[in-house]
Amino acid sequence: MVVIKAQTSRSLEQNKAEALERLQALVDSVATLPKARKPTKPSFGARQRRLEGKATRSQVKQLRGRISGFD
Repeated sequence: MVVIKAQTSRSLEQNKAEALERLQALVDSVATLPKARKPTKPSFGARQRRLEGKATRSQVKQLRGRISGFD
């Protein structure tokens, strides 16, 4: 439910006309569809950097384990 209040004029007809104009402007502003997103894929370099970062993190996590051979 939308309530549009118009009290700028003393005339009821002018206030109604102004309220209808504002309602029409509101409806027109939301009637347009948003632009569709064009899907893109990461570049080759971005994929390489991501995989290098994953490998680095994997190596760091492997080094956190117990050290074998020290009894």
